Amino acid sequence: MSTLDQTLEVVMRGANELLPKDELIAKLKQNRPLRIKAGFDPTAPDLHLGHTVLLTKLRQLQELGHEILFLIGDFTGMIGDPTGKNVTRKPLTQEDVERNAQTYKTQVFKILDPDKTQVLFNSQWMAAKSAADLIKLAATSTVARMLERDDFSKRYQAQQPIAIHEFLYPLLQGYDSVEMRADMELGGTDQRFNLLMGRELQKQFGQEPQVILTMPLLEGLDGVNKMSKSLGNYIGIDEAPNDIFGKVMSVSDDLMWRYYELLSMKPLSEIAQLKEAMVAGENPRNIKVLLAKELVARYHDDAAAEQAEQDFVQRFQKNQIPDDMPEITLHAEGSEMMIGHVLKDAGLVTTTSEAFRMMKQGAVKLDGEKIQDKGLALPKGTECVCQVGKRKFARVKIA
Repeated sequence: MSTLDQTLEVVMRGANELLPKDELIAKLKQNRPLRIKAGFDPTAPDLHLGHTVLLTKLRQLQELGHEILFLIGDFTGMIGDPTGKNVTRKPLTQEDVERNAQTYKTQVFKILDPDKTQVLFNSQWMAAKSAADLIKLAATSTVARMLERDDFSKRYQAQQPIAIHEFLYPLLQGYDSVEMRADMELGGTDQRFNLLMGRELQKQFGQEPQVILTMPLLEGLDGVNKMSKSLGNYIGIDEAPNDIFGKVMSVSDDLMWRYYELLSMKPLSEIAQLKEAMVAGENPRNIKVLLAKELVARYHDDAAAEQAEQDFVQRFQKNQIPDDMPEITLHAEGSEMMIGHVLKDAGLVTTTSEAFRMMKQGAVKLDGEKIQDKGLALPKGTECVCQVGKRKFARVKIA
């Protein structure tokens, strides 16, 4: 595989769209480091793994020798990106922006190499613009062009208000590319309109237009919705090692591969080998452990990753429920059945007295939860896994 092909493989890994590919190839053939831009508005003080999809791609490109331009939109953050919103965003205060921006700088260098990353703030050039400059910039686009954007179009058709300053946002984000002379800009799929605006403005300012690369929005722990703090399906990069490890281990096997593709720094060839191993019978849990350790090590360190694995294994082994166990249907004389009789009739203890003694010792669990209430009654229709001690299990149904 040629160096060009290798670069394209890294670029396209997990990507949604590269536009246009032939222009990127032409830029790469110039045999110079590309100026690659990604912008983040400091709208929240902390990042989760969904935010790191772009950062991971930037790191991959950084390792190929390209120049990474990490833009903190401290100026545009005070406007608020209208992308995906059906109402006008509440603008951030200058204090909010400055506080969040400093937090971002600390967090992003857990992924990017600080010695090879140029951090920029768009207030560096936007704050110096005059009202005449902004009017001139606004004249480069039209209302019709803005209404081609999906979220603006929907709000307009629904007769929901669109503030004039929201139309300025794509122009300002696009103008950042002019000031930064970006060769390439990365963004989520929801940023496509804004990225294309950067291309158009660069053309109008006599520059070679940037190539755009859109990355998918990472699904959260539920495997369905976009990772989001508001939905509670997120993994924060500042969370404790055990929390990051445990959350990664909770994702489905299918979602695990999505996370590998978008978040891991392992080469695709190594990930392919892991997939082959799973097909050959390797327990997916063992493969997930490797991903969990990689992410904990990235956001903490190797020692924390090793300890998180040990802690998880201890918890897992302590609460592990086997797949194979007797399945027993018990018939209640009335509407419910007392726990002592359930354990006895299921063959997990020989007498109800033994059941109560084991409960007192904390050795009885229902669906992994410790039970010590001797008066517990299970109603008809109950289905649960009963456990006594470490080795006695039964899947019980009360009929």
